[in-house]
Amino acid sequence: MLVVAKFGGSSVANSTQFKKVKEIVLSNDLENYRNAVVVSALGKKEKGDSKITDLLYLLHAHLKYNVPYDNIYEMIKTRFNKVKEDLELNIDLEKEFAELEKSLSKDIKEDYLVSRGEYITSKMMAEYLGYGFVDAADVIKFNYDGTINYELTYDLIEKSYIEQGKIVIPGFYGAYPNGTIKTFSRGGSDITGAIVAAALKASFYENWTDVSGILMTDPKIIKDAKTIKEITYAELRELSYMGASVLHEHTVFPVQRAHIPIKILNTNRPLDLGTIITEDCNDFSQIITGIAGKKLFTSFTITKKQEVNKLLVIKSALDVFSRFNINVEHIPSSIDSFSVVVPSSDVANNLYDVVTALKNNPDIQEVHIDDDIALIAVVGRNMVDKPGISGRIFGIVGNNNINIKMIAQGSHELNIIVGVSNKDFEKTIKVIYDNLIK
Repeated sequence: MLVVAKFGGSSVANSTQFKKVKEIVLSNDLENYRNAVVVSALGKKEKGDSKITDLLYLLHAHLKYNVPYDNIYEMIKTRFNKVKEDLELNIDLEKEFAELEKSLSKDIKEDYLVSRGEYITSKMMAEYLGYGFVDAADVIKFNYDGTINYELTYDLIEKSYIEQGKIVIPGFYGAYPNGTIKTFSRGGSDITGAIVAAALKASFYENWTDVSGILMTDPKIIKDAKTIKEITYAELRELSYMGASVLHEHTVFPVQRAHIPIKILNTNRPLDLGTIITEDCNDFSQIITGIAGKKLFTSFTITKKQEVNKLLVIKSALDVFSRFNINVEHIPSSIDSFSVVVPSSDVANNLYDVVTALKNNPDIQEVHIDDDIALIAVVGRNMVDKPGISGRIFGIVGNNNINIKMIAQGSHELNIIVGVSNKDFEKTIKVIYDNLIK
């Protein structure tokens, strides 16, 4: 049974965390169990501390604008050297940093510079575990348009694993065909782990972090939020899309295609069950899987003339939003009107132009704007078999003097969306959680 284990920045923040990682990796006697490890750069070792990646981004900014950077660079070197000394590693950090210093100028590529955090951390982890080091630049291959060449990438990862048997790969970056370093967006080490798991046809992809799984809602709103035991890929995407901070949004694609379950686990509490993400779940204990949401949406309620075809008016309106590159979230409708709900940030600088373009259509009678909307998604695969859930949600919200501005629900009943005023966002999540989950 091959398991690919990815450890985030908090899991490798200092030598103490390195020791926890080693204990986890070597804790199972099954053959090939955690023989492929993906590592992020050193994270925050304590509250108020800085992630190595953040320091590297700051270093790049100083270099670019000719601002003195010695203090930042020394902080980075000190962090790595402290881990080396504590763990008594043999890695030649002087050589690594001497190589980096040759490139330190205002012309240095940002992707290359910030990738060095993962690169050096992974080299240290490989030595500490006794595993082989595989540079992500040698196996994670991007096309020049920024997409991943999956066929080549999978082949290179598999060959590296066969050659070395036990490997550590840096997360977060890869390379173009010419060797130039290309990074993913922030949090991209999750993607690297998923790609490695898919390439090696792993039994599981473990994502080790500082929380014991995915919480049912934002812990800043519900302090004692429960942990989700099992969740489907579809539910995860719904919650992630609605703002839940779970995994990098592109993480699931490689493993979902390969039908590989994901486990979200806690490096600091390795015996906790965590959360498992699969195509299908067998846990029917909870009607609601999770609650997530986002503030600051604007609704354009468009009323058409009664005698005209609504479908044609909707198409015309959507063409306007497309022309202005505005993302459309929802389109609830009635017989003579429909609403187009969009992120307020997308229309912050062109609201007047959008309204003017809509009103240029002679079939549109009126356009009403509401820029005070927050969207909350109640997600649950088990809702489809339970009649009256929507009614209960609306009753709970109404009984707490919260006005519902918008409702959206698909026929598959995977999620129910309610729109409320921004000021009622936290209150709405709390009352739904308290009544349907707690």
